[in-house]
Amino acid sequence: MPSVEQVEEALTNVIDPELGLDFMELGLVYGVEVEDSEVFITFTLTTPGCPIGPQVTEQMQEYVGELDDVERVTPKMVFTPPWTPEMMSEEAKFALGY
Repeated sequence: MPSVEQVEEALTNVIDPELGLDFMELGLVYGVEVEDSEVFITFTLTTPGCPIGPQVTEQMQEYVGELDDVERVTPKMVFTPPWTPEMMSEEAKFALGY
């Protein structure tokens, strides 16, 4: 069974194509739960109208699915609470000029 930390590390490979930073740095991953061989990921996008939702879901399934003992990855996109730039890591804020 993978750890939450391993899943979060795998999610650093999911990159926002517009901003060029990963979903973890951007604060777009709201939660990770691991139950036996299944991983549940709650995430959001920078705006509700952002068209990359399906692409992000596929990338999460791909990168997290490569971890040992993961049989199923279930990403769930939410918009509550809404994302704000304050949710980004300090490195991401610096890179984007916040």
